[in-house]
Amino acid sequence: MLVILHFTFNLLKGGLITKAELIEKMAKDAGITKVAAGKAYESFLDGVKGGLKKRDSRVTLVGFGTFKKVYRKTRSGRNPQTGEEIKIKGRNAVTFKASKNLA
Repeated sequence: MLVILHFTFNLLKGGLITKAELIEKMAKDAGITKVAAGKAYESFLDGVKGGLKKRDSRVTLVGFGTFKKVYRKTRSGRNPQTGEEIKIKGRNAVTFKASKNLA
């Protein structure tokens, strides 16, 4: 998992990157196949998703940042076309805060 984060950090410094490019870079740098790198990538995402199942849960990756699940309350808004007031339902969302080392 730390291998993935290290490569992600190095790649993101240069701009946007696709999933395929990330997997290719991971495979090249770690000396493994793209299939193995793809499985490592999917395993990492599954681990983060699993850690965020409960309300107000968080996943902290030291040196990278913290993913946190939060509940956004029901609120009122406006339809921009008609100006009519609408009710926006509450929902779960995931936030990310970069560590000091990443930023």
